[in-house]
Amino acid sequence: MSPEVFAGKVLQWFDGHGRKDLPWQRNPTPYRVWVSEIMLQQTQVSTVIGYFERFVTRFPDVQSLADGSLDEVLHLWSGLGYYARARNLHATARTLRDQHGGRFPDSLEALCALPGVGRSTAGAVLALSRGQRHPILDGNVKRVLARFHAVEGWSGRSAVLARLWELAEHYTPHERVADYTQAMMDLGATLCTRGRPACERCPLASRCEARRQDRVAEFPTPRPRRDLPVRATRMVLACNADGEVLLQRRPPTGLWGGLWSFPELDGDADIADWCWRRLGLEIDPVETWPVLRHTFSHFHLDITPVVVQVQNPALCVLETAEGVWYNTRVPDARGLAAPVQRLLESLNNKR
Repeated sequence: MSPEVFAGKVLQWFDGHGRKDLPWQRNPTPYRVWVSEIMLQQTQVSTVIGYFERFVTRFPDVQSLADGSLDEVLHLWSGLGYYARARNLHATARTLRDQHGGRFPDSLEALCALPGVGRSTAGAVLALSRGQRHPILDGNVKRVLARFHAVEGWSGRSAVLARLWELAEHYTPHERVADYTQAMMDLGATLCTRGRPACERCPLASRCEARRQDRVAEFPTPRPRRDLPVRATRMVLACNADGEVLLQRRPPTGLWGGLWSFPELDGDADIADWCWRRLGLEIDPVETWPVLRHTFSHFHLDITPVVVQVQNPALCVLETAEGVWYNTRVPDARGLAAPVQRLLESLNNKR
């Protein structure tokens, strides 16, 4: 199928069936498109919509985001996961403010130099907000192209990825680039889905190689399967007489980087001794809750929550950037990982 015919079929389908009223499609500035594209990485549209609307209400432009605190950014991101995205978003806003006068660059290369912005995200920003011709290759587009050409192999392999980029470039038209870009994402999200694709309604079905071979379910080739390792930790829910609980900020990089969590101890350390040595707190153990499993992309984390009552909270100086006594009844704007949020809610419900 020629690029002209391919794009024509996709655009004709989009005109009748594509999504045209997503929040970021209204006034599609580079900023709004960029925020949406970062949020949509590894996350479904239905989940992103509410987060996007809350985020751009608080941070409507680059300047407000750059001037905001990372704590508030992470708070608005809480529950979306993959928190490096939020840290990169904040860092990029500050770079744009300090080095680009608060404006997005016009070139793909300059956009790709920003934290957390890859080739596909940069291409989407320029295509959707400025109509520039750049191919994109998010998960939805990969799936459409991999099936249409029956591209063998996992896209994490460089040769397979290069072939998909070659196809994306080949089919991207020179006219109606923004509509085509959105159409390809919509096609993968609504028809050419991972499970139960609606091939009978697809505008490309007549020339789809995976369908011709009756192998649609085999494409794209999945990541090689591996058993996820299991890690374990104990989280100390240290409560004072005022009903507050101790939270500490995690290191800026790594697991839940920059978010607030409970103190953690591994192994078989005695909790009372550990709290005294590490936190300067005298505690009385209260109870150990059942294990809470939280799954990341590359491992399971089994969390054993241990609730303790603090006897001397005044001796623990925590009103710093690293620690705070947190009032669960009056939560503030603070970035919390999903399992930490669930444990705080459980703690509040038991009082």
